[in-house]
Amino acid sequence: MSDQLWSRLAPLLADPPRRPRNAGRKRYAPRVCLEGILYLLYMGCRYVDVPRELGFPSGETCRKRLHEWINKGVWEQAMEQLVSELNAAGKLDWSRVVIDASIIDAKKGATLPAPAR
Repeated sequence: MSDQLWSRLAPLLADPPRRPRNAGRKRYAPRVCLEGILYLLYMGCRYVDVPRELGFPSGETCRKRLHEWINKGVWEQAMEQLVSELNAAGKLDWSRVVIDASIIDAKKGATLPAPAR
């Protein structure tokens, strides 16, 4: 990820300030976590398969950070910005797009909007 692109995403994905007392373990930088998440999405691998030797945090750390960003409501904004900038630069390969049905409600016993023929 380029420094220019990260400079626009950083305000959305910034870490909360550390507590002065009992700060706990130092967190991985948001940029490294985002790069680990993007690696997972691009490669289609499992969280446990994140290569630590490439400088990424563990897959569990990436998963926790992703859920933190989702719960804060900033993940969708960051992805919209990332996709729009990469698309404008012509760096997206739309032939690799996958539509995942897991984001659509189809609960067991759900009623249909119109009767099936």
